[in-house]
Amino acid sequence: MEKFASKYKLNEEQLNQLKQIVPEAFKDNELDFNSLYEALSDFTGDDEDNLEQFGLSWPGKRAAKRAAAIPPVGTLVPVPGEGIDEENTRNIYIEGDNLEVIKIIKKAYQGKIKMIYIDPPYNTGNDFIYPDDFSESIESYQKRTGQVDENGVRMTTNNRSDGRFHSKWCSMIYPRLRLARELLSEDGVIFISIDDNEIAQLRKICDEIFGEGNFVTIFPWRKRTAKSDVPFRISQDYEWIVCYSSSIKFSSGIESTSRKYYESEDYPNRPWRIHDMSKQTSASERPNSYFDMIDPKSGKSYPANPNAVWRITKETFSDYYNAGRIIFPGDYKFLNISKPVLRYFKDDDAIKDGDMFGYSSISTNLPKEVGMTQNGTKDIDILFGQKIFGFPKPIDLIKYFIKMSTITDKNSIILDFFSGSATTAHAVMKLNAEDDGKRQFIMIQLPEICDKDSEAAKAGFKNICELGKERIRRAGKEVKKEAGLKADNIDTGFKVFRLAPSNYKAWENYMDTDIKKLEELFKEDSLKPDWKEDDLLTEVMLLEGFPLDSKIELLSQFNKNKVKKINSDFHENSIYICLDKEIHKETIDALNLTDKDRFICLDTAVDDQSKITLDDKNFIKIL
Repeated sequence: MEKFASKYKLNEEQLNQLKQIVPEAFKDNELDFNSLYEALSDFTGDDEDNLEQFGLSWPGKRAAKRAAAIPPVGTLVPVPGEGIDEENTRNIYIEGDNLEVIKIIKKAYQGKIKMIYIDPPYNTGNDFIYPDDFSESIESYQKRTGQVDENGVRMTTNNRSDGRFHSKWCSMIYPRLRLARELLSEDGVIFISIDDNEIAQLRKICDEIFGEGNFVTIFPWRKRTAKSDVPFRISQDYEWIVCYSSSIKFSSGIESTSRKYYESEDYPNRPWRIHDMSKQTSASERPNSYFDMIDPKSGKSYPANPNAVWRITKETFSDYYNAGRIIFPGDYKFLNISKPVLRYFKDDDAIKDGDMFGYSSISTNLPKEVGMTQNGTKDIDILFGQKIFGFPKPIDLIKYFIKMSTITDKNSIILDFFSGSATTAHAVMKLNAEDDGKRQFIMIQLPEICDKDSEAAKAGFKNICELGKERIRRAGKEVKKEAGLKADNIDTGFKVFRLAPSNYKAWENYMDTDIKKLEELFKEDSLKPDWKEDDLLTEVMLLEGFPLDSKIELLSQFNKNKVKKINSDFHENSIYICLDKEIHKETIDALNLTDKDRFICLDTAVDDQSKITLDDKNFIKIL
């Protein structure tokens, strides 16, 4: 019988991988650092030169690393009624601090995210920057660290006069990126918008977290036209989008417009294109390719250029011609050519190019269509019919990056954990409408209180999450309206989840010496007395590694208990959860599970005999 674990180690996967590589470093299943050091002794040295390493260091970096490794204390709870088409949608909106939220969803989404885009707070001297410590309740933590006052209004800033101006920003972004890397799929990619203040630090942090070899590029994005009232009379009109991949398996592309294919009756259903037959190689270098090519049909001769000989040799001419690979002038009336050309079939290109067939490489020179800040402002102003949010990124900019990253995988998951006004969600829905994609979005946003003088507050929005959710609702309607007949095929819905305290009691160290009292502590229910069924169901689902868009089905064959089956595209097995206070024998007898499936229930809901029955079948986990 397996006791359900309400917590898990965030670095469990890494430890398992290390155990496979260096098994001698583990004693009694625990990592022994001395043994690890000895195992890697060939790569270490004692001289002082080896103690100095190239990289970025700052006051608080060690604490930032620890922040990424501390297990979460909260959970996510569903907020029904806040979303759209909640029963059918795959899209997710999460309210809460992104570091804690990423930890909570990590087990369910590890290696599943194709593309991450984030627009984190720039270090301008006014943005909130704070240390991360979730060893206490979230509300208490935010008040203690000065992020919010007693009314929940955020207070902390990061002034340039602070001696740790850069350090605080680095400590904020480091643990979030460290966890984000683990969410990316093997061919995944992350895009990070940043300005001049922290781009140098961001590059070094990303080199450390993602690896220097996985640096893809930096896209310069023109955010505005030149201003005159600027320091040194130099207008900084560009921001930067830093791009790193999860591994070398990432590949991007856009639809190619350079290859023109033809259809002809002699090759039905085999589109083909033409290519220059000559090659910039001299006759002295390739004498076998320097010959007069004769058209077998007309007998006309075409001499080779001594400075650009044919791509084929005189000996291979017959093979190429008999295979339909050579086209002469006059073979097709619709072709205007004056010399022989090579023919490439589209299916040849597909084999040569693999998954990226038909796509061109990306330039760091972004097209003008991606827009500037004024376009992003206009996007949201039109949607709401008034000024509502300052300086959002343009929809077309985010859409461009999503498209280039998911061009061969239109069923992928897109994550933005600094969601803001939810431009990324809008871009996902709009792109899906354009190319019939089935991409899903996950938005994470801290419910920051809107400044009382802001346009959003004047419009009635209390926090940024309210604004983001309303934008998705309005954008979804707009996308469906523009899609016309295709509207039913586009997922413009979303489900809302909110960061909340765990349904499990926090264990407190027992300092007394009374053994009987200690025994009683172990007999107590591990769940809080005020737990709610849907909330606990979601927490159990995530801890079992099932994503938030898992299908939850109430099984009708059980008459005396409410049993829910949960399955996901990510898992071969299913979990069956019953949170009733008593599990009837009829329910246990009717369970028909595979060896991989698990039945999860309350410890107090089944008697000892039922536990033995379920345990014999290897079915049971108890809460």
